[in-house]
Amino acid sequence: MRIHLVWAGKTRERHCAALINDYLGRIRRFSPLELTEVREAKGAGTDEQARRIESDRLIEAVSGDDYVVLLDERGEQRTSVELSRFIEERQQTAVKRLAFIIGPYAGASDELRKSARAMMSLSALTLTHELARVILVEQIYRAFTLLAGSPYHRS
Repeated sequence: MRIHLVWAGKTRERHCAALINDYLGRIRRFSPLELTEVREAKGAGTDEQARRIESDRLIEAVSGDDYVVLLDERGEQRTSVELSRFIEERQQTAVKRLAFIIGPYAGASDELRKSARAMMSLSALTLTHELARVILVEQIYRAFTLLAGSPYHRS
């Protein structure tokens, strides 16, 4: 199973970018990984216009047979162990590509929500998108180490 990460814009904060790159390298030891950074909808006008434009771009970035997980404040919160079980279940059901989408800054459109097979929230706290990226990749790595029986989770 491949992991596909999809979000809008590049990670500009260098410390976050360094952490993300580190965890991407670690994840690749367990699974092939793709990262798609769609163009942001800067200057789109209203938040609603930006929401629609970025949501459409995020939808276009995934394939029809991807198992799409939308990270959204309305999503279900999972523990690290629950996330590892979720990933393991996708592996066992022969999902070819598991796509995690971080929703737009202005919120996900209804179309983007409908395109997702699952919605997940990283925290009840409000996170910057760049910090959410760091947390997501760290938790995916942690999930794989849990499945492999690595001591990382206990550290």
